[in-house]
Amino acid sequence: MRVLITGATGLIGQEIVSRCHAQNIQVNYLTTSKSKLENTENYQGFYWQPKTKEIDLDCFKNVDAIINLAGATISKRWTTSYKKTILSSREDTAHLLFESLKKIEHQVTQMVSASAIGLYPDSLTNYYTEDFKISSCDSFLSEVVNVWEAAVDRFSELNIEVAKIRIGLVLAEDGGALTEMVKPVKLGLGSAFGSGKQWQSWIHIEDLSQIFMLALQEKLSGVYNAVAPNPTTNYELTKTIATTLDRPFFMPNVPKFVMKLVLGEMHLLLFESQRVSSKKIEDAGYDFKFHHLQPALDNLLG
Repeated sequence: MRVLITGATGLIGQEIVSRCHAQNIQVNYLTTSKSKLENTENYQGFYWQPKTKEIDLDCFKNVDAIINLAGATISKRWTTSYKKTILSSREDTAHLLFESLKKIEHQVTQMVSASAIGLYPDSLTNYYTEDFKISSCDSFLSEVVNVWEAAVDRFSELNIEVAKIRIGLVLAEDGGALTEMVKPVKLGLGSAFGSGKQWQSWIHIEDLSQIFMLALQEKLSGVYNAVAPNPTTNYELTKTIATTLDRPFFMPNVPKFVMKLVLGEMHLLLFESQRVSSKKIEDAGYDFKFHHLQPALDNLLG
């Protein structure tokens, strides 16, 4: 089997590439950086530039499935111009892949794409499953995910099965949200944001990469939440990080207006609440290695 991966050199992509190689799945990958091109039997790089609609069509050769992880980070100040970058980095990349496949003979039968739980509305009480009907996009994040998923859905027009993996807060040892959360805690300055009651649906990066592999190998289609079975609150998450690192946790909660001044609209990442169900992916056969927060943090920070 050979897969084409976009975003293969990112945090999640590197983990998935390692799992593919461990299972003798060959990887083609697309990169906008010519310095990141490699060419071995099981790891072949191809250049693309979605802004100019440039792509090396050889990337599709002998490819059975696509894993789509491309997208600019949302953890950067949301200026008007950067908002456009966040949207276009998801929509334009999917569009370029779609239009390219329309032009050529290929053997791609499956698209497994990253998505995000940011599609679900902010709520302290709702418990979101994949069949929740999104009536409108009430935030920039929900708009991003809606555009992203719509672009990916088009692959079904080419008789390609589409699976969308809605990712929660990714906990990883190197990079991602946890790395940033750990910094103030190590200085003894860890504190919850706002009320601290907002739900954070997290997932260990090992479980996340395994869910992508399950979707690939079982040819799953439709929407799946990629979150651990036991969401936590922002207060409990920060407190558990402090406990794991044996650091004090006594600072007052950080008010919302302070973070809005510091981060602008991006402060919503810290204050929006989404409690999300993992039942559907578990029913599809996935058995989480990290069900609860403390063992996950022990593994990553211990």
